[in-house]
Amino acid sequence: MNKEILCAPNLRATLAALARESVHRGLNQGSSGNVSVRSRSGFLITPSGQDMAALTAADMVVLDMNGEVLGSGRPSSEWRFHRDIYAAYPEAEAVVHAHSPFAVAMACLRRDIPSFHYMVAMAGGTDIRCADYATFGTQALSDAVLAALQDRRACLMANHGLLAWGANLPAALALANEVEALCGQYLRACQVGEPVLLSTAEMLEVLEKFKEYRSNA
Repeated sequence: MNKEILCAPNLRATLAALARESVHRGLNQGSSGNVSVRSRSGFLITPSGQDMAALTAADMVVLDMNGEVLGSGRPSSEWRFHRDIYAAYPEAEAVVHAHSPFAVAMACLRRDIPSFHYMVAMAGGTDIRCADYATFGTQALSDAVLAALQDRRACLMANHGLLAWGANLPAALALANEVEALCGQYLRACQVGEPVLLSTAEMLEVLEKFKEYRSNA
């Protein structure tokens, strides 16, 4: 049996719709960025070099966990960090990578997002780290991303953009959107002065409250 048929058509369509939505929200433009979703055979990912706003279900590329294409298509050159996130985090079901304006600005400064606002905790920790720089599409970049994602669900990528994973496609997109908003808020605050940061104790309290919130959702 061709493993590609294990990826239901509605999963392909949902991923394509989320790719288009990332453009609508201003997270991506043109062929920048990529999104993926876990599947029974490995994962589906957006293709290389195509306009994200025009992607359809048929454009989605299926890979196994060895990075081998199942069927046809040329996957995003960034497939390695998608594969490695799925391998490292069993709870990760979707990954969004974006070249959004404020996140790119922060990433080009190679600065972490500190605890200037309690919503930083949405990414799972007391800050959002910026991964070390490595050339796009390389294993070195994936290794840098995995290091920045330790105990986190999102990170910036030096001179590149942002990355977020979630328990489903909407959750991954929502977190990417939140990280972009936080980058914009932090940059604006820095234009006026040095933002006052929440303490580690205050952030840990927020993290606990977020756990309660999710359990009651």
